[in-house]
Amino acid sequence: MANPTWWKDEVIYQIYPMSFKDSNGDGIGDIPGIIEKLDYLQDLGITMIWLSPMYKSPMVDNGYDISDYRDVNPMFGTMADLDEFIHQAKERGIKVILDLVINHTSDQHEWFQQALADPTSKYRDYYIFKEGRGENGDEAPTNWRSNFGQNSSWTRVPNSTEWYHHVFAPEQPDLNWENPALREEIYDMINWWLEKGIAGFRVDAITFIKKDQDFADIEPDGNDGLGKVKRKTENRPGIEVFLKELNEKTFKPFNAVTVGEASGVPYEEYDQFIGDEGYSSMIFDFKYADIDIFSGSEMYKQRDWTIDEWRDRIFKSQESIQKVGWNANFLENHDQPRSVSKFIKDPAWRNHYGATALGTLYFFLRGTPFIYQGQEIGMLNAERHDISEFNDISTHNNYNRALEEQWAPADALKAVNRRSRDNARTPMQWDATSNVGFTTGTPWLATSGNAAEFNVLDEAGIATSTLEFYREMIQLHFRSELTDTLINGRFEPDYTVPDSVISYYRVDDNHRVQILVNLSKDVQSIPEMTGEIKLNNWDNSLTVVDALQPYQAIVVEK
Repeated sequence: MANPTWWKDEVIYQIYPMSFKDSNGDGIGDIPGIIEKLDYLQDLGITMIWLSPMYKSPMVDNGYDISDYRDVNPMFGTMADLDEFIHQAKERGIKVILDLVINHTSDQHEWFQQALADPTSKYRDYYIFKEGRGENGDEAPTNWRSNFGQNSSWTRVPNSTEWYHHVFAPEQPDLNWENPALREEIYDMINWWLEKGIAGFRVDAITFIKKDQDFADIEPDGNDGLGKVKRKTENRPGIEVFLKELNEKTFKPFNAVTVGEASGVPYEEYDQFIGDEGYSSMIFDFKYADIDIFSGSEMYKQRDWTIDEWRDRIFKSQESIQKVGWNANFLENHDQPRSVSKFIKDPAWRNHYGATALGTLYFFLRGTPFIYQGQEIGMLNAERHDISEFNDISTHNNYNRALEEQWAPADALKAVNRRSRDNARTPMQWDATSNVGFTTGTPWLATSGNAAEFNVLDEAGIATSTLEFYREMIQLHFRSELTDTLINGRFEPDYTVPDSVISYYRVDDNHRVQILVNLSKDVQSIPEMTGEIKLNNWDNSLTVVDALQPYQAIVVEK
């Protein structure tokens, strides 16, 4: 019988196809380019690839607006290329999971086009249409604001008094999960992919599929008179019916891994999502990742935070999830800024030490570690000087929303520079040439500007590089005598160290492993400890430790 929790033994690497490797010089990453780099990924030590959307799409939201679930976007290649990628990955012992975007489609999807063309067709009920308010239907059905930070979550149908709903961009109409026929279409599509041999899915925005059916106004929370759409559409009562059915009819029969992007779920409900009979294998917890902002949909509203506050959020996440299920541990993804720019407050330490300190901190937590492309070389945020330099639709909306809230343009630009999703989408830095080894043409998105300091070619084989440190972490976590402890051992917090240090244990009957990370620019005294130091981003020759250097991280077998 297949191991039902096989995914606990994986280390997952996320690829954003547009930005990973361009094989044909058009400036856009593609599937043949990914195949070229499979040996690199195998050598790194990862065991699974999460491939961000490569489906047919007009790319309004960079592929998260799907116009055909069963076809590949020509800019990335062909279905034959994708089949070859899955095959070549398997030959190297690497599994593949895809993004599953089923809260919405593109407005160019055949279903939506049919719904617009014929209001009496079955496809009209595949989406959410409501009559507008006012004498001529000129006002939106509710005062809900789009999750992308600006404007209504309703768009009027041309030459009609009806409006359609979209949690995200107007070009991403929401599917009507109340319709059983729509759900069956979705399940059939999912099973078609699983039969192709993929290992599972990262499930996008899944907590938005259930909307409050009263479609009532909410208290405004901005100068525009609108309120956050998530208050009526995120993790709402009744969603459990859809999620159970989805699991039973697709994932469970294939023993597939599912990683839920399940925002808005309180810890008290995690057992429903990732318990023994949960809807997903594991879950991303944004409660610690988004410590720098008040709301994920309002990136321009940022807040200060302290190391001990971040520590407490990480510890709460670990202890809460440990009681009921499994974590998906991450610092970066396609929607997050670069972690070194985000979490290392002193710019002077946004280097090997800062990057490896953060890597050590999250990589040995209980759960499956995710690495986002470029994280393993310590890539940093870009800096744009004008809003026109940004590609991301959410960045533009947040910038405009900040201006509406009377922010100065310079302050609004500074805020979105720190948090823009473009930061994660700049081309992967393979070398220090002008186009960073990503393409022979002009990159679709300007490079980050820091490739001279952070690139694969210059870090490969250098013992003191971030890239080699990530290889060491993977070896220690998954291919050492401590592997069983680091995968299955329980998490124990440690509060005996200074507030600038995060320390915790992984423990089972055979081993006790301590992870200590100094997240400050100052030397921090700690209780003297002995034991075998298994990993150290400063000096591996030490045998006794009573202080941590700035951004020093160590893993010690007690």
